[in-house]
Amino acid sequence: MSDTAQHPYSQLTPDRVVDALMHLGLWPDGRLLALSSYENRVYRLHLDEPVQGHAAVVVKFYRPGRWRREQILEEHAFAAELAAAEVPVVVPLVLQGQTLHHDGLFDYSVSPVRGGRQPELDDWDTLEWIGRFLGRLHNTGAAQPFVHRPALDLHSFGREPADWLLGQGQIPLEVERVWRDAFEAAWTVMQDLWPAASTVSSLRLHGDCHPGNILWTPLEMSGGGPHFVDLDDARMGPAVQDLWMLPSGDRRQRTLQWSALLEGYEQMREFDRRELGLVEVLRTLRGVHYSAWLARRWSDPAFPASFPWFGSPDYWRGQVQMLQEQTEAMQAPVLMP
Repeated sequence: MSDTAQHPYSQLTPDRVVDALMHLGLWPDGRLLALSSYENRVYRLHLDEPVQGHAAVVVKFYRPGRWRREQILEEHAFAAELAAAEVPVVVPLVLQGQTLHHDGLFDYSVSPVRGGRQPELDDWDTLEWIGRFLGRLHNTGAAQPFVHRPALDLHSFGREPADWLLGQGQIPLEVERVWRDAFEAAWTVMQDLWPAASTVSSLRLHGDCHPGNILWTPLEMSGGGPHFVDLDDARMGPAVQDLWMLPSGDRRQRTLQWSALLEGYEQMREFDRRELGLVEVLRTLRGVHYSAWLARRWSDPAFPASFPWFGSPDYWRGQVQMLQEQTEAMQAPVLMP
């Protein structure tokens, strides 16, 4: 493990955050709040003088080395394209003629503050509304492809992170063999099922559409309803990637939730039902990718503090069970709303 004191984010002090905004001609009044984010560092600051009508802003410092500048700018352009199509997303502010700025080690952007809460996903009307919202997002996403941002595929989300975990000795020896066997069994099934992804349309996605990345504002407010706050994981892939993380519960509950989501989605855009056969594959890939993500970020001081349970033999035994259960789930009849 690297010395956490040497991690780039250890240099991101409150003074540096304030100086970055002052460099753009903004004047924080001293109130600074760190917002929940692990991959990047995100802060809310209040201003002495509003900028473009906003009395408070969110400044996001991108993790050094994760995205190239052209990839970040492509995310910003996608957000602006969505906003122009009246899809409710948070778009970085244009300051000094650009949305992406640089300060030493860090690229950063500044956005308006948008509040809200997680949506009530057990409410049929809410799910239908989110389905319409995602259908509109995908209509814009399908208009043109990303040029610089990557695609969601088996190798980058499955094979590569698994090989990295094994090659770097991240899995305790007493669990390593059984984890490898469980992964290879799941990998065989994923390889059989994934070719179906090549027969469906690939489009620009939100990419990480879990309930925490959708905020809901009261309907009586201007612009009430759902909006996205983070396109950091935007990439090319099948439409179902932006849907499968929303339903939860037992099979009956998920069937009803899928029905509501697709009822709304298909009011805006046709959904290829063959993509439902990828849901459990995508769930398995996310689990493997998540373990590698935690291991790769361990030198970041925020990770040992926030995920103290990671890396223990019990954690990896739980991952073995996850892979075994997912291997069965991938071979079960596809849930069909």
